[in-house]
Amino acid sequence: MSKRIVITRPLPGDPVDKFSQAGFDNVWVNPQDVGLTRSELLEAVVGAHGVIDTPFDTNINAEFFDAAGEQLVIVSNYAVGVDNVDLAEAARRGIIVGNTPDPVTEPTADAAWLLLLAAARRARQGLDLARSGNWKGVRPLDPPGKRIIGKTLLIIGPGRIGSAVARRALGWDMRILYYARSQHPDIEGQPINAIRVSLEDGLRETDFVSINCPLTDETHHLINADRLAMMKSTAVLVNTARGAVVDEEALVKALQSKAIFAAGLDVFENEPLIHPGLVEADNAFLYPHWASSTDEDRNWMTQIAVDNVIAALTGKPVPFEYKS
Repeated sequence: MSKRIVITRPLPGDPVDKFSQAGFDNVWVNPQDVGLTRSELLEAVVGAHGVIDTPFDTNINAEFFDAAGEQLVIVSNYAVGVDNVDLAEAARRGIIVGNTPDPVTEPTADAAWLLLLAAARRARQGLDLARSGNWKGVRPLDPPGKRIIGKTLLIIGPGRIGSAVARRALGWDMRILYYARSQHPDIEGQPINAIRVSLEDGLRETDFVSINCPLTDETHHLINADRLAMMKSTAVLVNTARGAVVDEEALVKALQSKAIFAAGLDVFENEPLIHPGLVEADNAFLYPHWASSTDEDRNWMTQIAVDNVIAALTGKPVPFEYKS
């Protein structure tokens, strides 16, 4: 088919071959595994009927849609989040927005627990000491971490990923609290027995916080200086959602002053830049936005992103059309 498809970064799983098998041979892929500049992006999407986008490089707005042209049918994000897309403008123009939620759920929940465990048990300090050549053996007064079993976990955003994080807490016999705009009966029943709380009450009560909500105007800097001050000095903050849900400057100050015990972060406010205070803080365990990065799940994401575009361009229901 002559319809033009643009992929803004190289993807695993050979998306060009997948499109070819469906009869789409006019596919352009950014040959470099780096984000396109704004001018390069706007030039690349000219005439595109479908775009697969890696959302951390691009702002998909009216300017983007104008550059692509009126023939644009779909933008399929290679991610679960769509905070890079002006959804209202896309809807006004009748442009479909797709995403890839299912493959992201389980690996991101795994990564949230990786970060929780690493932050609670001082993994960064332990790794540094083990590699330093200065380790003198086990000492009773080694810096202690925090116990996890039987403690309280607050889930901020109990959607697909937040619920999967809560499910994993069952093995640690944790009390589960959650904060959300609406009630989630699916996790209030057996076996999770989660309790819905206000954000303020949850932050005051909990030992561990897992951030799993989308980034919106309402959630930007949801965790700020005032809310960090509500947390226990023994508490651990984990973020696998979007960096800007947390006021990074305020978090650095909380970590430096020991207002909270530690943080485990997979996402950052100004990626790929990381606040130097986080880099320096030995009570911050940092992960480079790899939460969904497994062979199986990244290839699955490619398949869904491709399927979304093929469906849209052939007039079929889009498997994962994002609907707010």
